[in-house]
Amino acid sequence: MATANLQFLQNPFPRPTFSSKYLVMRAPKMVFKCGCSSSSSVGGDAFSLTSSSKCDVDYLGESTKGDLNINLKHLENFGLDGQATLEGPIEQVARLEAEEAGSLLRDLGIPSPSAARLSPRGMFCTRTLNLRSISAIGYDMDYTLIHYNVMAWEGRAYDYCMENLKSMGFPVEGLAFDPDLVIRGLVIDKEKGNLVKADRFGYVKRALHGTKMLSTRAVSEMYGRELVDLRKESQWEFLNTLFSVSEAVAYMQMVDRLDDGVIPADLGPLDYKGLYKAVGKALFRAHVEGQLKSEIMSKPELFVEPDPELPLALLDQKEAGKKLLLITNSDYHYTDKMMQHSFNRFLPNDMGWRDLFDMVIVSARKPEFFQMSHPLYEVVTGEGLMRPCFKTHTGGLYSGGSAQMVENSLNIHGDEILYVGDHIYTDVSQSKVHLRWRTALICRELEEEYKALIHSRGPRATVVELINQKEVVGDLFNQLRLALQRRTKGRPAQTLAATNMDDRELTESMQKLLIVMQRLDEKIAPLLEADGELFNKRYADIYTSRVSNFLNYTPFMYFRSQEQTLAHDTYSHYCSEHNGSSTN
Repeated sequence: MATANLQFLQNPFPRPTFSSKYLVMRAPKMVFKCGCSSSSSVGGDAFSLTSSSKCDVDYLGESTKGDLNINLKHLENFGLDGQATLEGPIEQVARLEAEEAGSLLRDLGIPSPSAARLSPRGMFCTRTLNLRSISAIGYDMDYTLIHYNVMAWEGRAYDYCMENLKSMGFPVEGLAFDPDLVIRGLVIDKEKGNLVKADRFGYVKRALHGTKMLSTRAVSEMYGRELVDLRKESQWEFLNTLFSVSEAVAYMQMVDRLDDGVIPADLGPLDYKGLYKAVGKALFRAHVEGQLKSEIMSKPELFVEPDPELPLALLDQKEAGKKLLLITNSDYHYTDKMMQHSFNRFLPNDMGWRDLFDMVIVSARKPEFFQMSHPLYEVVTGEGLMRPCFKTHTGGLYSGGSAQMVENSLNIHGDEILYVGDHIYTDVSQSKVHLRWRTALICRELEEEYKALIHSRGPRATVVELINQKEVVGDLFNQLRLALQRRTKGRPAQTLAATNMDDRELTESMQKLLIVMQRLDEKIAPLLEADGELFNKRYADIYTSRVSNFLNYTPFMYFRSQEQTLAHDTYSHYCSEHNGSSTN
């Protein structure tokens, strides 16, 4: 199969296979308007790439760098006119050509590109991103290139935290790690001992106090119109990585112990904020003392979930001309051990993980790495010995430095670089804000969330239908209520007929509608409660559950964000459907 692919790329227009008509359709006039082909070619002399020096921007404002163009001279060898026009309406031609290309992919055994878009392993786009124009792709390591078994990794972190809390005098007997208690994207209120879920505007919608769910009324009384402001770090702690799970679980459980009054008085008067500091200190000791990472390095197979597809995804990107970077806060020894375990066995031809990357930076100190400059050191021995340096080279291994240094070394800047990470603030936000890098967020929870959304499609449709019914009934009720109000105040109602309507008939109609709305509420409420168990959280140009999902999209993918509709757009569409009319 690989040979067949290679032959097709080297000679994409073989005479015996395709008709002259097919060739004319493969040479639409619009292809040749760009005129910004570079001298470098792919697929023999059939195509050329648009260079960075001659690129333009397309109708969506994205760079055309890396686009593939047809070489006119190659067409002339087949007696074709480079200015040939398409036969028939372009919409029809596009459909026919897509069907033919899809048939070719099926013959070659290559999955349809559209299949991944409708799966939990899809890439989801919030801002248009043309991968063809990306020159370099940087990767975080922990929970990005390497995914840990959360129960194992965070479970051990929790165990070490609890041992340290016990040595400090806290009662921890009978407590166990419960990863289902906490998910990424929630916020700890350190002043009230709560774990809260806020909506997109910052209003608290749901909350746990300790490990107990608060009622809607209690949440409303406690927070009212108070906004979650993450800039107020003294009160709010955002759980933006999976490394936050063990700390949050330990804290919420200790809130219960504080409320129960079982924490010894000799630990001093503790409030919820002081308790959070104690838990954080206990977990910090577990990391600083190195016991946790030493245990993981000694038995990585117990903590790491391997992804055999991931190295191939990176190989595709590298062979497509992308410069690959590894930028991690982890130290050299830990990085080398984890990457060897996760990558080397899946790479071909005795490649090692280092062969994938044009530059590796450990101990990067993100987010400062994106904001300021730190001294740069080159790691020169297998033991991790370092020496100061001021110039980087391809394949180099470094410690510290800055993102500005990376840009200068590669002579690549801003939106030509895509950075992929799991940390919303450290990886995604800072690289975007300070450097204008493009960003991709890795969120493994997406897979379960997507499955849950698919599973709840039926109940959600039922909820929407019920709410729409209530809206219709409510509008009718409100008109009758207004008519009654105006009559009661001695003023004419909306119409003469409404003004003269019998009071009893008007009242009975309103009573029936009110009963209908109350019964609809009784059915809607539990359905919304169940649906509310799903949590939403995203911030990046694109986001997906794992790096290997890039395999489904090729390194040349043009991710287009969905058109954002306003409320009146949706309403217009709704009306045209229900009125049997159509809009042009």
